[in-house]
Amino acid sequence: MSSLSTPPNITLYSTLGCHLCEQAEALLIELAQSEPLQWQVVDIVEDDELMEQYAIRIPVLRATNTTEDLGWPFTLDDVRRYIRTNAD
Repeated sequence: MSSLSTPPNITLYSTLGCHLCEQAEALLIELAQSEPLQWQVVDIVEDDELMEQYAIRIPVLRATNTTEDLGWPFTLDDVRRYIRTNAD
């Protein structure tokens, strides 16, 4: 991360009714209580390309400035490592 004043920006690829996606967002909420973090949830159903890419992989996290993603299953420590490695 380049600066604590600019929290990393993460996309959570998800869809409605996905209990694993809810668990993934709960991890982000937990992490955000101790570290600067911002994220947006993108519903893959609204985009054919995202459906093709992530339909059987969600939930998936992706930092804004990387092509590397983190697919489920992941833990809080996995998310923390991913952010430190990939988010600017």
